[in-house]
Amino acid sequence: MQTDSLKSLVVEALEELKARDVVELDVAALTSVTDVMVVASGTSSRHVSALAGNVVEKAKEAGLRPLGVEGQQGGDWVLVDLGDVVAHVMMPETRQLYDLERLWADLPVDRQQGASHGERHESRG
Repeated sequence: MQTDSLKSLVVEALEELKARDVVELDVAALTSVTDVMVVASGTSSRHVSALAGNVVEKAKEAGLRPLGVEGQQGGDWVLVDLGDVVAHVMMPETRQLYDLERLWADLPVDRQQGASHGERHESRG
C-alpha cells in the first residue's frame, strides 16, 4: 500500500471514532524509521485504546499486519507501527508532555539521511 493511502487509512480510522487534534507529520527527511507520523488525542484511556484498536482493525481489513503495537496496557500512549506510517494515540496530558509535533519540527534535516531513505522507500515498494 502506498504511503498516502496508508496515511488516509490511519486518519480515517481515527476520525471514525472521533479522535481529537489529528496531526500528520512528514518525517521522511528526518528518519529512516518511517515516512509519516500521525498523532491524535483521545478523551480517556479507554478512548485511546479504542482509537488504536480501530487503526489496527482497519489495517488488517486492508490486508496489512502492524509491525508492532506498544502501550495498550497503559492507555496513555499507544503506538501503532505500520511501517511507512506510525500512529501515536495519546491522552492530551501525555501528548502535551512529550510534544512530538515540536520535537520532530525542531530536528535538523539530514540531507544524506533523506537520500538513503528514498532508496529504502523505493525498494519496499
